[in-house]
Amino acid sequence: MNSTDGAREPHLKTRNSLSGGRIEGSVVQAGEIHHLTVYGGPVEASAAPALPVPRQLPPTPRRLVGREADLAALDRELGDPPGAVDVTVVVTGPAGVGKTALAAQWLRRLAGRFPDGQLYADLRGHAPGGPADPAEALGGFLRAFGIAPVPGSLAEGAALWRSLAAERRIAVLLDNASTAAQVRPLLPGSEHAVVVVTSRRRLTGLGIDGAVFRPVGLLSDAASVQLLAQRVGADRVDRERTAAAQVVERCGRLPLAVCLAAARIAARPVQPLAVTAQALGQESQGLAALDVEGEAVRHALDASFEVLGADTVRLYGLLGLLPFPVFTLDVVCAVGGLAPDEADRLLDGLIDVHLLEEMEGGFRFHDLVKLHARARAEEVRELAEGGAAVDRVLDWYLARTTAAEALLSPSHRTLRRDYTVEPGPRAQEFADETAAVGWLDAETGRLADTVRWAAAIGRVATAWQLVDAMWPLFLRLRPARLWIEAHRIGREAARAAGDREGELRMLTSGGTGLRNAGAGEEASEWFTEALHLAREVGEPLVEADALYGLSQTHRTAGRLTEAADCLRETAALRESRGYARGTALARLALGDVLLVAGRPAEAVPVVMDAHRALAAVPAPYEAARALAFLGQAHVALGAHDEARRCYTEALAEFRAGRARHWEARVLELVGDLARARGDLVEAAARYGESMARYRELAAPDAARLEAALTALAALAAPPGPPPATG
Repeated sequence: MNSTDGAREPHLKTRNSLSGGRIEGSVVQAGEIHHLTVYGGPVEASAAPALPVPRQLPPTPRRLVGREADLAALDRELGDPPGAVDVTVVVTGPAGVGKTALAAQWLRRLAGRFPDGQLYADLRGHAPGGPADPAEALGGFLRAFGIAPVPGSLAEGAALWRSLAAERRIAVLLDNASTAAQVRPLLPGSEHAVVVVTSRRRLTGLGIDGAVFRPVGLLSDAASVQLLAQRVGADRVDRERTAAAQVVERCGRLPLAVCLAAARIAARPVQPLAVTAQALGQESQGLAALDVEGEAVRHALDASFEVLGADTVRLYGLLGLLPFPVFTLDVVCAVGGLAPDEADRLLDGLIDVHLLEEMEGGFRFHDLVKLHARARAEEVRELAEGGAAVDRVLDWYLARTTAAEALLSPSHRTLRRDYTVEPGPRAQEFADETAAVGWLDAETGRLADTVRWAAAIGRVATAWQLVDAMWPLFLRLRPARLWIEAHRIGREAARAAGDREGELRMLTSGGTGLRNAGAGEEASEWFTEALHLAREVGEPLVEADALYGLSQTHRTAGRLTEAADCLRETAALRESRGYARGTALARLALGDVLLVAGRPAEAVPVVMDAHRALAAVPAPYEAARALAFLGQAHVALGAHDEARRCYTEALAEFRAGRARHWEARVLELVGDLARARGDLVEAAARYGESMARYRELAAPDAARLEAALTALAALAAPPGPPPATG
């Protein structure tokens, strides 16, 4: 198991004192123990650091033209006195009308009322790839507050989000929503929160949640002309008022279209406005299927596009091939076959005419512009240039993810990789493990889209190989839904490619994801299928992997005898192939099963043998796990000193390797040992530390530690007064 650091929720500063071996009072510390008085000697523990304060609102114009009435109406929704109660406002209107700019501007003006943060999520309600999963937005919110890894299920993530937001004064902008059902899990439910939802749809279903609605219409003629003047200069508009009126009329008084037309005009400072007005009035090709307040948007987009240079036009069309809404500079380089400097120059050209938006983490097209770019992409999709661009992007992601896999999971047996073109060194370089994990985290959504894309266009080998390369992402970040979805796609892709080795890997890795998600029966089916296929093709190591997976599903289901049998067979197969590390891991898992079965005396020699082998490999993380299991066996046998030695060594290794989940687990075991020895002070301290670590990880184990502290307090509480006698 692997884990990453996360920030801690500040704990209540309850102070407990212990005197004479007892905990006085009924209050139980539910976090770290901040003050202990032991026989008159105070012991101070450091306070947990504060959580970060996210500031995620997108940038807005310094002055929002023509929206004074809308801003005033939003102000009235805050109540009297302002901010006395929570409020959810749904801002609706056609695409390109400026809903996001209005919402962000309003919340930015009120920033002082939200000292605990302002959060933003693009729900992609009308994106070509379909609406975003609410779990994706929840994960972003939790990580913004330093919580990682995030819960795998939507229900757990929503519950943790509500708990985190309960006492915080925050603002949330949920942009481009599709349905009320998509929004509902993201509502913080706090008395101190203000939520703004933007959508092209009315989302009347949110009315039952207490939302209020603010429709946003087109700009007035006067405001549209004022917006044009703001962008191109009041003097030019004053000189050509008739042409200016024609421009805004033919833009449909839609802010996006007016801004794009203004960018075209500003780029030609000596050209009369009448030329742009005439161009906007002409029938043009592209976006023929777009029907948003008429066709003025299409005209504006085409007019802006036509002023671009040939190399920028080429890149624009190639970017329209991409399946994800936000793309990084590296992806731009790949799709265009460009050096970073050249790509940056061409991107500047697109940004200048408002065909592209730069944002944190990359670049994106507005929804309408994306449709325009897609229409241009159709012109090259079936050509050699379009096919080569797609190949470059897919190969770049495959090479980059494989490089992360090699660094983060060196023992994961790397299967073959099929590249159309040899990726350059830029795709294969990571400074260290932290950089690799950070890249996987940031790219999770785009990697998911790339897997789907590769399978959809028939690049089946790339599809399953990319899923295989994503193994450290699944193992460390635990995106439960994606783990399963990706392996379903990968399994079918490997079958379509006729690649048995790939199919076996998808079955065993995917079975692990199903098991971790609680789908034990389906996981057993995948592992059983892998077992039969491995025996059929003569792959003893994969056969061993399938047996190991089956053993874990048996263990979870309480079938300990079956689990032990599978692990013994796994160890024998791996040993016969000279796979020392795998053999030791199978024996370590067998020792764990024996401990669960209440057979510590049998577990000790098995775990000791595994520990010796893992230390020799060397595999320090796994060897430390063996020490933790060995400590448990010694506790069960009454060898407390030996157990403490094992725990101390294991804890030092887990801390050095930043294995936070196992650090928390060993601290809990040390607390159990202290309690067994009657040292209630140390037991309380270690339980408190363990609970704090679990909470950093948003792990459900924290509830178990809270219960342990409650039980400890009851054990240490002084007896009540004797009953009264008559």
